[in-house]
Amino acid sequence: MAFRLTPRDSSFYDMFTASAANLVEATDVLSEFVHEHTRREELAEKLRDLEHKGDSATHAIFRQVNSSFVTPFDREDIYNLASDLDDVMDCIEAAADLVVLTKLGTLPAEMGQQVALLQRCAQVTAESMPRLRSMKDLADYWIEVNRLENEADKLYRRLLSRLYSGEFDALEILKLKEVADQLEEAADAFEHVANVVETIAVKES
Repeated sequence: MAFRLTPRDSSFYDMFTASAANLVEATDVLSEFVHEHTRREELAEKLRDLEHKGDSATHAIFRQVNSSFVTPFDREDIYNLASDLDDVMDCIEAAADLVVLTKLGTLPAEMGQQVALLQRCAQVTAESMPRLRSMKDLADYWIEVNRLENEADKLYRRLLSRLYSGEFDALEILKLKEVADQLEEAADAFEHVANVVETIAVKES
């Protein structure tokens, strides 16, 4: 049995768990944002605060990597996991910001469905982060996120089809597509998080 002279820094597990919890809160706020026309500016401000909180958490992880002698898994994987979690938050905040800046009114129902998928991704991601400590029972997590991302892809294509159906004018199509793109990128970023977790689990097994 290998004997480790220097203990691994275990604070990363708590930091990743906190980052993922921040995404649960952000997707919940985004769900309100999509459906509550009258509170959009207030909710967008809340998302900006959560984005700043996410940035601080990411930078704290980077600082911890640079100051830790022994990390619980590869430094590159820690950087990638932190960056991908941060990317999700950036896309969520950008989607809301675009809605406010371009003064969009009622959003297509498909966008609410996109956000519901992001909420589910956030929930399963947050549930999985504490399990990095033991590396047990993680396969269900990345399988579920991959399934959700496939659902998000289909929904995105359905939304694009609707945008180009003649129901919307040209300017509105441009505005809505930019928002839809950010929501789709958030789903992709969640899948990147899951892929990094899978990579870590395979290396550690």
